[in-house]
Amino acid sequence: MSRIEVAYPTELELQILKTLWEEAPQTARTIRDKLAVQGRDLAHTTVITTLQKMVDKGQLQQLDPVEGKAFRFEPCLSEQTVSTNMLGDLVERVFDGSAEAVMLSLFDMSDIDANELRRLRKLLNQKVREKQQ
Repeated sequence: MSRIEVAYPTELELQILKTLWEEAPQTARTIRDKLAVQGRDLAHTTVITTLQKMVDKGQLQQLDPVEGKAFRFEPCLSEQTVSTNMLGDLVERVFDGSAEAVMLSLFDMSDIDANELRRLRKLLNQKVREKQQ
């Protein structure tokens, strides 16, 4: 069976992107150290290989070293783009495109307090008004 290439980042790639969305550019060593703090202690070669694959996929840009130091990396994808694409894929594949089914599932699996419900209702009402305009 052939492997299907996905359009969005793997779990490790997403962790790396999140690190870079917080602060960029960063070196492989800095990224590795931050992943270790998050509980993902990887070999330096694993991080380098993953970063290079991300560059090849167009997820990251590799910047030239400053004063002979290590290469630095910065994201080519925004957090908004990645989250929109991943959520859209989930909604289509799991919920057959139904936003209502997604919302009901979220309500069923989450403990939503009264304050969160009020904020969600306010956001929903705002979206309804936007759609009516």
